[in-house]
Amino acid sequence: MSVRRLAPAEIQPASFAFSEENGRWSEGEIAKYPEGRQASAVIPLLWQAQKQHGWLPKPAIEAVAVQLGMPIIRVMEVATFYTMFNLEPVGRWFVQLCGTVPCHVKGALDLKQVLLEKVGDERHVTPDGNFSWLEVECLGACCNAPMVQINDDYYEDLTPDLLIGLLDDLAAGREVKPGPQAGRRSSEPEGEVKTLQDEALFDGSLVGAWRKRFEASTPKTSEAPAATATGDNDPKPGRPAANRPAQSSAADGPAQRAADGKEPIPQAAQDRADDSSKTSAVFPGSSSNPNPPQSSKSYVMTPSKPEDGRAAAGSLGTTPVSGAPGEGEPARRDGSDTKPVGADKDASPGVAPKE
Repeated sequence: MSVRRLAPAEIQPASFAFSEENGRWSEGEIAKYPEGRQASAVIPLLWQAQKQHGWLPKPAIEAVAVQLGMPIIRVMEVATFYTMFNLEPVGRWFVQLCGTVPCHVKGALDLKQVLLEKVGDERHVTPDGNFSWLEVECLGACCNAPMVQINDDYYEDLTPDLLIGLLDDLAAGREVKPGPQAGRRSSEPEGEVKTLQDEALFDGSLVGAWRKRFEASTPKTSEAPAATATGDNDPKPGRPAANRPAQSSAADGPAQRAADGKEPIPQAAQDRADDSSKTSAVFPGSSSNPNPPQSSKSYVMTPSKPEDGRAAAGSLGTTPVSGAPGEGEPARRDGSDTKPVGADKDASPGVAPKE
């Protein structure tokens, strides 16, 4: 990126102020932003100052900073960053030539030669003040390459002769038409149009045609046989048959007992069933569980932590045999008290490790 500097002091104006009309416009622009966010209007105000003066001088940058209550350096950063701000004088018609690849391969070098011959070097303003030009990066009109931007308008599909005629018309004050200069409209195909020629594409007759073709190619099937199938080899229905209940009644509900000819359950029996204090629980024992439950205490001990005044156990030989009952506990009957520790080779099953 090229370094952007302000114009020399000798060509800077002594001061800058918005015209009465632009002053009202700038106040309205600032009012669009909430309190404390007026600095967001810096780019629109700089752009309006450039349109009024023709280019953006230092006094205009300072005036915008004062109006927005911003440090001058912050406004200077914006003005020198965006290439749309011209920091030095430009011609009445400022020509920006796109020189990137699409325009380059379509003849931008020939247009550049025209500008060199009719206007002069880049950034040079003609003696009458009418023209200056600059080669820029892509302007986004690649379909209509090569092209130039003159002030706010695009001029596309240019040839050297078309550009010469365009510059002559501007200099003579004749009206010029922005856009493609080779006769086509917008970015439509050049020459004869060869696509989208079928009128049916535009009269609505093809709307829904894909659905008709899909329905015509799909074999129609009837669901009636499946819904009424009763044979052994017929497919089963996807939902309950008309003579099959969707859900069954409670086996011992009042309606079912009445249908079966049984007496209803007495209210006293129902109250007893609802009373949790009169229900009996079955606890595991020798008659119901061949393996009595083990003790609820854990016999696997781990070394204590040095906290709450307790001393830390040694790293080896202080943990009882895995599965061994604690002191005062009856021996376990599942044989787990004979499991070796594995940490001490001298430990015997069921015997605490040696000191």
